[in-house]
Amino acid sequence: MENDWKKVDWRHTTSIYEVNTRQYTQEGSFDAFRKHLPRLQEMGIGTLWFMPITPISVKGRKGSLGSYYACSDYRSVNPEFGTLEDFRDLVGEAHVRGMKVIIDWVANHTGCDHRWTIEHPDFYKKDQEDKFYDAHGWEDVIDLDFSSEDMRREMIDSMAFWVREADIDGFRCDMAMLVEVGFWKQAREALDAQKPMLWLAELDQWNDPQYLEVFDAAYSWHWMHATQDHYKSGSWDLQNVKSILEQYGKLSPAGSMRAWFTSNHDENTWNGSEYEKYGALAIALAVFSCTWDGIPLIYNGQELPNLKRLEFFDKDPINWTSEPQLHGLYSKLLHLRKIHPALRGGDEAVQTTWLSGNDNEPLLAFERRNGDRCILVLLNFSAQPQKADLDGHGHRGKFFELFTGRIWDMDKELTSVLLPWASQVWVDQP
Repeated sequence: MENDWKKVDWRHTTSIYEVNTRQYTQEGSFDAFRKHLPRLQEMGIGTLWFMPITPISVKGRKGSLGSYYACSDYRSVNPEFGTLEDFRDLVGEAHVRGMKVIIDWVANHTGCDHRWTIEHPDFYKKDQEDKFYDAHGWEDVIDLDFSSEDMRREMIDSMAFWVREADIDGFRCDMAMLVEVGFWKQAREALDAQKPMLWLAELDQWNDPQYLEVFDAAYSWHWMHATQDHYKSGSWDLQNVKSILEQYGKLSPAGSMRAWFTSNHDENTWNGSEYEKYGALAIALAVFSCTWDGIPLIYNGQELPNLKRLEFFDKDPINWTSEPQLHGLYSKLLHLRKIHPALRGGDEAVQTTWLSGNDNEPLLAFERRNGDRCILVLLNFSAQPQKADLDGHGHRGKFFELFTGRIWDMDKELTSVLLPWASQVWVDQP
């Protein structure tokens, strides 16, 4: 497929940190969140993804504050969070600190009293009684009609507003598979001509690989569910999870990426924290997300870690009183990801291969290689200690283990033992 846009190079090394502005601080404002930017910069975060920052419809509102995803005006800021100027200042400081900013875009539907319901009622789908409706039975939103060229142009103009007025760096597109891929191509062609950006799709390429012709990255729900099932089953057999990773690779257009995660706003609220879902496997999966080919997604508070389910429609702030226990772990992983050529996501020069000799063990063991640079990753997916066979793989020179600093001369025989659910990341020393 011939594209008319130029993909941003920083997509290869970035990470994405999802910000739930309402719950991030007691104040729930952009200004209050800004105080956390130095910490997030130090942690190595590459891109901040803000859940929708637009005002929320009153009609059909759920809970006391409503859903972010029931927008009432695509070109305004939710006063709950501050002003457009506040958001501009936040984006500007993030840029100064070397971070990018993307915003959530809800294209399939709007809130029930969006300004378009008065100004452009023809932008919406209608039922047999000529009333607005939502095809999924969601009570606080109504579906837009993408057969309307006028609506599509107005939607793209509204997206362009945020690029022009706030200098954002891309979009996370909510429920992207509910909108025809042709619209996303139209939007990207128009908007990337204004500024090349990152485009993340909330859909699983397992079911919708065609969208990866437009988007830089898509979700990996299938992997998320498979690893959850693996943990709950108590099985040592990794053939299923390995085959899923291999199948993702076959489904992917060249240069596309998967977004790997263990939590996000939906998962945390409706299905529980990563510790409810994965228990002791959660840390190893976090290491996987940062080292396998793709982009790691981190939900705010995972660095604490936050163990509670955050309310979706009401105020329920994260408790930041304690020092984030996983700050150091994420910092090591994310900074390494920025600088090591073997961890570049979506780069065809990087090869990801299984480490042989571990086929019958509950170890997810793999190598990432870019030319003569490489990283070895060992993840124990079991409750028992495991020995890793890493000899005879053609590696030379010294490696250091990312979390312990242990040095390994590959010219000498070494048996590596991983404790239950433990992770090791061996980094070459050029």
